[in-house]
Amino acid sequence: MWQKFRRFGVELYAFFTTPFVLKNCLGMVGFMTGLLMLTFWWLKCYTNHGESVQVPNYKGMSFRDAARKARSRDFGVAVSDSIYIPGEPPGQIVSQDPKPNSRVKEGRTLYFTVTKNNPDILKLPDLKNGDDYEIYSRRLTRIGLKPRIVARAADPNVGPNTIIDVIYKGDTITEKLRYNSVPVEMGATIDFVVSEEVTLTVNMPDCVCHTLGEAKFLLQTSELSIGTVIKDATVSDEENAFVWRQSPKYDPFGTMRKGEQIDLYITQERPASCGGE
Repeated sequence: MWQKFRRFGVELYAFFTTPFVLKNCLGMVGFMTGLLMLTFWWLKCYTNHGESVQVPNYKGMSFRDAARKARSRDFGVAVSDSIYIPGEPPGQIVSQDPKPNSRVKEGRTLYFTVTKNNPDILKLPDLKNGDDYEIYSRRLTRIGLKPRIVARAADPNVGPNTIIDVIYKGDTITEKLRYNSVPVEMGATIDFVVSEEVTLTVNMPDCVCHTLGEAKFLLQTSELSIGTVIKDATVSDEENAFVWRQSPKYDPFGTMRKGEQIDLYITQERPASCGGE
């Protein structure tokens, strides 16, 4: 029996040590090894499939510093857009995509919007006679300009809130803007002089029982004029004399046209009808 096992072992050894069988066995071992390594690599990729990293906040940093820090964390970086912001240095990051604190896969490219050195040049919308400030200013705001009213002026020939003058960097460009395109820097402030409502009538003031000096002030603030001052024989100090009558007569509901005159009748002593001081 022992002899049979020994002979079987010798034959088996001789079989596996033949060049053909040995070559095929080594090939099988190499194939299995490669298959196992490929399987382990695939498992590693599969298990990392759901992993993500948090995106830091790079806004406010210079692009150079942000790019250096992002690449150190295996992110890619790219500039997607550049805009001009008055007062901000060029190359500063103002927005990023993906947003700060979002989670992305490793190796993701981050896209930055940065400030640039020179502003874009825009053309002001055409200006027509009678353009309303509110409507025109909204058009400027939509294209990145900053409209503001620097003065108001009375103009009876146009309605209230009508554009009278347009000023850019201290120069009045109203007429030029009516016939030609005017280039301005994006983000610039455009100044306007706008019409205000013109009131042609005013309420009638009551000058009776006031001194002449006080009555003059009332008429001036009401945009009216002093007509004839009629003094009686008692008047010795005109400015401190009292008005005892006016023409036209005071009407609490009455109105007068701006610039109209009121005649004043004065006496030195305060009239008894005016009551106490």
